[in-house]
Amino acid sequence: MDARQIDLALRKQRLQLRAEAERADMTRRLAGIDGALDRVDALREQAAWARERIPVLSVVLIAVLVARPRLTLRLAKRAWVGWLLVRQLRGGKLSALLPTAVPLLRGLLALIRRRLDASAGSGSAAPRRRRTG
Repeated sequence: MDARQIDLALRKQRLQLRAEAERADMTRRLAGIDGALDRVDALREQAAWARERIPVLSVVLIAVLVARPRLTLRLAKRAWVGWLLVRQLRGGKLSALLPTAVPLLRGLLALIRRRLDASAGSGSAAPRRRRTG
C-alpha cells in the first residue's frame, strides 16, 4: 500500500473512533430524557384514545352538565381562572386584559348562579343538605 492509502485508512479509523465516542457521550447525556419521552408517548396515546371516543365522551359530558350543573359551573370557573393565571404568568397578550376580564367574569358567574338558584327553587325537590364532616 502506498503512503496516501495508509494515511486515509488511519484517518478513517480515527474518525470511526471519534464517532463511536460521540455516540456514547450522546447516549449518556440523553439517558435522562427517556422518562420524559415515555410520558409524552403516553399522553399521545391517551389523546388518540379520546379522539376515537369523542361521541361517547361528549354524551358523558352533557350528562354531567345536566345532572350536576353547579359542579360543572364550578369546574369551568376554576379551569377558566387557571387558564387566565397561566396566560398571565407567561406574559401573553391576554395579560393586559386580565384586570378587566376578572370583574366581567365574576359578574357573568353571579348571573349564572342566580339563574341556577332560581331554577333550583322552582323545582319540586327539596334542596339537599350538605354533609360537613
